[in-house]
Amino acid sequence: MASPTNASSPASPAQSDLKAQLETLTTEAFRPELAEIDRLPTLDIARLMNGEDATVPAAVAAQLPRIATAIDALAERMERGGRLVYAGAGTAGRLGVLDASECPPTFNTDPTRVVGLIAGGPEAVVTSVEGAEDSRELARADLDALALTPADTVVGVSASGRTPYALGAVEHARERGALTIGLSCNADSALAAAADHGIEVVVGPELLTGSTRLKAGTAQKLVLNMLSTITMIRLGKTYGNLMVDVRASNEKLRARSRRIVALATGAPDEEIERALAATDGEVKNAILTILGGVDAPTASRLLEESEGHLRAALEAAGR
Repeated sequence: MASPTNASSPASPAQSDLKAQLETLTTEAFRPELAEIDRLPTLDIARLMNGEDATVPAAVAAQLPRIATAIDALAERMERGGRLVYAGAGTAGRLGVLDASECPPTFNTDPTRVVGLIAGGPEAVVTSVEGAEDSRELARADLDALALTPADTVVGVSASGRTPYALGAVEHARERGALTIGLSCNADSALAAAADHGIEVVVGPELLTGSTRLKAGTAQKLVLNMLSTITMIRLGKTYGNLMVDVRASNEKLRARSRRIVALATGAPDEEIERALAATDGEVKNAILTILGGVDAPTASRLLEESEGHLRAALEAAGR
């Protein structure tokens, strides 16, 4: 006689408790009006999905004061040499890894300054690692491997606001004196309550019940963009809206570097090429040599003295 399958086995108390928790979450709510969505023409489904996505920016806007306060605290820590660490599982973890990986080419940051941790490690970026998101201990171990300090900031990311990995990361970071931010998509979440700064972008039920890679994922991406981008603006990584710390690691970025120098200075191509050659392709330094009327070594010194802020360096150069 065949043994009963797991599907027919009675739910454990833990599973029953989790089911009850999920039923209280806005992101997990069932929408009966969409129960026939699979019968609709493709264009109608696309219109529905597009309409759903259009509601996300308003949900983010409702949290802007909290986001701004968190960014100011984060930037102050990073000014002191701290790191920005994202910690999440599944889609949330992947979005953190994505944002962290884009900071070095965009802002010329050291890869260790913005770090993305995902439950289950790098393998989990492309495949599911069973059980990893349920482990607070795994989050603590991942943070301990970074030798967390009070100058660092840890951002726990979880659509539900209850994922053990994200919660464990925030709780452990607070114990170590680091600044903590909790980003979730449900109100009154455990993650927001556990963090110094709670950001709850309530996007409502998903088009597909519980598929938080949709609106919740979009909201998280928008907020992570803000956290990293505005922090880098505060750190002097831009000049106006120009990415003057861009790392020219390929032909496209080298062309972009020349264009940024041109937009910032209005100098002719020949002068721009000379400036970039003299400064080893450093856009910020090249702009300073042109606008500040200084040579490359002086530009380097002025930027070091101004902690990388181009406007301050230009003022020091008398421009």
